[in-house]
Amino acid sequence: MENNKIKIGITQGDINGVGYEVILKTFAEPAMMELCTPIIYGSPKVAAYHRKSLDLSTSFSIVNSASEAAFNKLSVVNCTDDEVKVEFAKPDVEAGKAAFVALEKAIEEYKEGLIDAIVTAPINKHTIQCEDFAFPGHTEYIEQRLGNGDKSLMILMRDDLRVALVTGHIPVKDIASTITKDLIEEKISILNKSLKVDFNIGAPRIAVLSLNPHAGDGGLIGTEEEEIIIPAIQEMVKKGVFCYGPYPADGFMGSGNFANFDGILAMYHDQGLAPFKTLAMEDGVNYTAGLPIVRTSPAHGTAYDIAGKGIANEDSFRQAIYVAIDVFRNRQQEKIARTNPLRKQYYEKRDDSDKLKLDTIDSDL
Repeated sequence: MENNKIKIGITQGDINGVGYEVILKTFAEPAMMELCTPIIYGSPKVAAYHRKSLDLSTSFSIVNSASEAAFNKLSVVNCTDDEVKVEFAKPDVEAGKAAFVALEKAIEEYKEGLIDAIVTAPINKHTIQCEDFAFPGHTEYIEQRLGNGDKSLMILMRDDLRVALVTGHIPVKDIASTITKDLIEEKISILNKSLKVDFNIGAPRIAVLSLNPHAGDGGLIGTEEEEIIIPAIQEMVKKGVFCYGPYPADGFMGSGNFANFDGILAMYHDQGLAPFKTLAMEDGVNYTAGLPIVRTSPAHGTAYDIAGKGIANEDSFRQAIYVAIDVFRNRQQEKIARTNPLRKQYYEKRDDSDKLKLDTIDSDL
């Protein structure tokens, strides 16, 4: 039974935020240990400090590697010998360094086959910047380190609501010039494949949002819909993808039309994430699709405003664990199905005798 459990590597994130709080609260529930073997990449001392400060009772074992992870226990891999001071709610370069070292250790052990998936606790995107991490966030860095040339797609999800982005962490002034027909087709293709393989949806329906207000009003408020987005949708439809649009973003989300689709493709970060977080801030999950690795994260950030107060809600982090487990299992099932496909059956029709026999049986019945 132990060998069949999915090993989830958990990076500690920013130690001055709510990362450890939501991790420890999640695994305070014994039933979570029945679903997976969780391994935190971070610092046992920091974990103990958070546990004591927040008056939490979650126990954990200290290990040198995921290969030593204890059965039915939360394990912590010590990723650094440096003494790191915890100062709740304070952006700190040393905390950023500790977050990066933990992430690197998790990636290293994933590449060695010691863990099956990674769930990342929130980082401070400024303090983690260094010579080896010059990226807007986790998604871009993990794509570079583990993508093997594949392109990633950020999907924010809760239950059947899944919002993906054509453009991610770029300035608003660069959005229109970044969006191309090829890029939209690429993102639709990744989203379609992820919905099929990662979420086991046979014929996913994808809604594509417009870039301009009122979908450009036929070119009166911008021409990107007519020149870029619609041609991209038409091309993907020719390839057998069920995608529709472009829909004006305000009416689409406000009317509840999103409930009719398995996935929604937004043109830019806030277009997709503002309504999503309004609907699912507490238990939303950030999932990185398109890569060989299964990686999820809670939809919230470091939450410095409540760090150290013991009031952080762990629902989003718990859901991130659930999604990582479900996607990993779905991918394994897909791999098995492709490894042992059903043999094609051939039938040579010589006459109508079979049909006549069936007709006879039907009439007798």
